[in-house]
Amino acid sequence: MPNPLREKSGGQMVLTVPLIIFMDDSGNISKQWNKHHVVYMSNALMPRQMLENEFCVRFVSSSLHAAPLELMQVAKESIWKAAENGVIAWDVKHQEEVILLPYYLFLAGDNPMQAEECSHGGLKCNYFCRTCKVGGTNAEKKTDEGYADIFKCGELHTPGGTLAEIKEQIELSKVSGGTEKVKNAISKSGTHDAATTAVVNRILELGKQLRKRKAGKTAIPESELEREFKTLLGGLSIDEHINPLLGVPSLDIHRDTPIEILHTILLGIVKYYWGQTVYILDKAHLLNLFRTRLASVEKNGLNSPSLVTNYIVRYKGGLIGKYFKSLAQVMPYLIYDLILRTVLDGWTIIGRLVVLLWHTSIEDTEAYLVRSL
Repeated sequence: MPNPLREKSGGQMVLTVPLIIFMDDSGNISKQWNKHHVVYMSNALMPRQMLENEFCVRFVSSSLHAAPLELMQVAKESIWKAAENGVIAWDVKHQEEVILLPYYLFLAGDNPMQAEECSHGGLKCNYFCRTCKVGGTNAEKKTDEGYADIFKCGELHTPGGTLAEIKEQIELSKVSGGTEKVKNAISKSGTHDAATTAVVNRILELGKQLRKRKAGKTAIPESELEREFKTLLGGLSIDEHINPLLGVPSLDIHRDTPIEILHTILLGIVKYYWGQTVYILDKAHLLNLFRTRLASVEKNGLNSPSLVTNYIVRYKGGLIGKYFKSLAQVMPYLIYDLILRTVLDGWTIIGRLVVLLWHTSIEDTEAYLVRSL
């Protein structure tokens, strides 16, 4: 059977282009700088050296008022339109016109933003993973069996399953006692769709108002609440109000939002382990010895030589990622005889982990992209 792209291309070469989509908020609110959300895009086919350059990261959209998933809705429609019609470009290698068909490779961002993109409640949920259903209630996680289960992969989330849970929460918002039932549904699954939060809250409020109006009756007429519900949707279907990323054919939003390593590793594991280690050194009056050893370290072999000794020791409780990236590489050589062996082993493991995450070769990255295509 002839490929439909053959007719669309008119004989031109057709190339698929994987896209890395990044979304985040500014994180700042002041008189001169208002918090806003922004979307960027990168071509994952480029070599890693170019991909990391600022001029290869393209601006897509930004807004002070639109919610993140509203921005993603527009980005999705733009990519779909380009994929349906193709983008004509000039191939400098073959000296001819080609048609480019873009598609999602993965969505980058920090962990809270990626959780929102997955319609997930984040790390504070009982079921705290946006990829799988690991977790449980606090009581369950405190048991020996529940604690052990946290370190096992649970059943994977699927876009279809998440969509069904969101729709179930919407239906629960229409019944009596909906507030508590929706809250329990979110707690049991971890699913929390930011795109439909306003709809669910409004339905819960309308239900309470209508039930007060119908005092003495066991239930309000279903048609009355449904009429209010349809008015609230503004002529659109409920699917058009739900997270738009759950329906992208080339994207499994739960698995294609890779863990953000800056906050998870450097500003997570490394930061807190550093804090405890410094506390031990300070309590043992060994901080000055540590300072001397840190100042004597040869920095030429480091991937990120951010070892300003006086600054690190003076502001040990307020360091940023680049300092932790350097410290993770040298800490075992500085404290090998100053702390317990178990703490030293922890730093050795952290050093290996940081090397694996940040010193990945170009060939490994390109091999990953080839496997993903």
